[in-house]
Amino acid sequence: MNEYSSQFCQIAVDKGFVTETQLSVAIPEQVDDDLSNKPHRFIGRIIFEHGWITNEQINIVLDTLHNTRLYLTSLSKKM
Repeated sequence: MNEYSSQFCQIAVDKGFVTETQLSVAIPEQVDDDLSNKPHRFIGRIIFEHGWITNEQINIVLDTLHNTRLYLTSLSKKM
């Protein structure tokens, strides 16, 4: 799992949108797809397809992720 997926998962759990148990199903599913040369699916798509997260919740997670990255970028420029 890449850094983006890891952060997406952490935010989704922190916000109570998904559980760690649900992610323990979704993450291996993503890896299995990749190892089987199937088209890559983002972790958000996988948990959405399972019905564990809504489109609105995905957008909230993505907005949070984007804002966090902007904040960290601004901090690094100040140093």
